[in-house]
Amino acid sequence: MEQNDEFIRVGTTYYKIVDQPLVNGETVKRRIPWSIEALRQDYGKNFIADIPKFDGFCTVPNHLDYNREVGTFYNLYEPITHQLEAGQFPRIKSLMEHIFGEQYGLGMDYLQLLYEKPTQKLPVLLLVSTERNTGKTSFLNFLKLIFQDNVTFNTNEDFRSQFNADWAGKLLILVDEVLLSRREDSERLKNLSTALTYKMEAKGKDRNEVQRKSAIGFVRWSRWKMMTLISCDILKQRFLTSCST
Repeated sequence: MEQNDEFIRVGTTYYKIVDQPLVNGETVKRRIPWSIEALRQDYGKNFIADIPKFDGFCTVPNHLDYNREVGTFYNLYEPITHQLEAGQFPRIKSLMEHIFGEQYGLGMDYLQLLYEKPTQKLPVLLLVSTERNTGKTSFLNFLKLIFQDNVTFNTNEDFRSQFNADWAGKLLILVDEVLLSRREDSERLKNLSTALTYKMEAKGKDRNEVQRKSAIGFVRWSRWKMMTLISCDILKQRFLTSCST
């Protein structure tokens, strides 16, 4: 127990803000529900009065003027800890040129929009290759390094699950080696990429309608030139596609 432990109250529920260790030696922020009885026992009743209080949670992405408190709400979007510096970036440029080829400019525009205008709706990013070990997964990991805790890696099952509260508010939803072959998968993906709002649901809680802010990125290795994920017409309309052979 430390006196500098961080707590918040959201609505009528208390949370402890902790840094959960990961296997790679890094940590990730977690909010763990904490009972008022435990707070009294560990810190005393006077400590509770000083805990910051919020009416609810919100998710407001902003990399240029970030605020944890938005009105009377607690912002779940995490700040990026990088400090920007002007200069050359040969390794990043090499990766972007390798991934996007002739579409290098579009790839750089995509990154700039994610950083400067994270609430702007963007097309689904689809990386397709007929060969393995072409750097696609490295690019997804690069996005994770840039946007940190605001990026999540999903599986096919995550997209098919009705419970999406753990990823629905992320800036980027990334899927490595995706295979969404069902027609309903295509329709769900189409709705995610075009809808202005969608339903967010957690186990044991009511669904809430929230604004859609997440960008989606897919990596797919295929023996064929065209990915069998969604019809070609929809692919051209709603996807930023980079194909390598």
